[in-house]
Amino acid sequence: MISEEQFQNELDLIIANAVREDVGDGDHSSLACIPPSAQGKAKLLVKDEGVIAGVAFAKKVFNYIDPDLTMEVLLDDGAQVKYGDIVFYVEGSSQSILKAERLVLNAMQRMSAIATKTQDFVSLLDGTETKILDTRKTTPGIRALEKWAVKIGGGENHRFALYDMIMLKDNHIDFAGGITKAIQKTQEYLKENGKDLKIIVEARNLEEVDEILKSEGVYRILLDNFDYDETREAVKRIGDRCLTESSGGITEDTIRKYAECGVDYISSGALTHSVYNMDLSLKAV
Repeated sequence: MISEEQFQNELDLIIANAVREDVGDGDHSSLACIPPSAQGKAKLLVKDEGVIAGVAFAKKVFNYIDPDLTMEVLLDDGAQVKYGDIVFYVEGSSQSILKAERLVLNAMQRMSAIATKTQDFVSLLDGTETKILDTRKTTPGIRALEKWAVKIGGGENHRFALYDMIMLKDNHIDFAGGITKAIQKTQEYLKENGKDLKIIVEARNLEEVDEILKSEGVYRILLDNFDYDETREAVKRIGDRCLTESSGGITEDTIRKYAECGVDYISSGALTHSVYNMDLSLKAV
């Protein structure tokens, strides 16, 4: 994953772009009927159940819109919530609260849904050594928020983007002329460019697992669309020579069985691409 500094920069970019998109040259609805001096207070109301996420992000949004806004946080990121819970109060300029409202709600509804789904997956792995990973199957422009939500839900982040880890998948391998050539070329590239990036290589069958193991320096082998028997055999062959990851259509119904095959990680795009937003409202009090 990227550094904390890079991550915070991504959040700043998300906020600036979202405000540009939503506010433009002004929130004319509020400007038209609410005096600039008006002060107000609002509460973040939960109308659903699950894991709340995005409270810390909401703080950043409110501060960006108006540093004089103040928050009283009642429930932190990662807390279990139910219908009727109040997550926080925000107080200050009424115009500022309304300007920030939609960005805060959009982000928190999405993040909370992802955190909730991630926690559900994590609970299915209880008692195993396997960890759940997200993927790059995220909403364009808000990847940092979605990966943050996965962490809040108890999962772990895969690579952030194309630049922070090497991942040689089937197309890379085929275009490069095979697994061994792809790995060799990658290692030469990293050395020539002075980059220290971990290498993950995808295997489509056990024969490819064996070929990957002939090369040194592979961090993790991705077992793509293996069945249970193939996964167990692959884990046995790989041993402690590198880490293992299962992927490919793994669902709530199958994730436990794959974990019991002994893989270190299971990656799932469903954590971020197949969720229903948690129902939240920001209500004046």
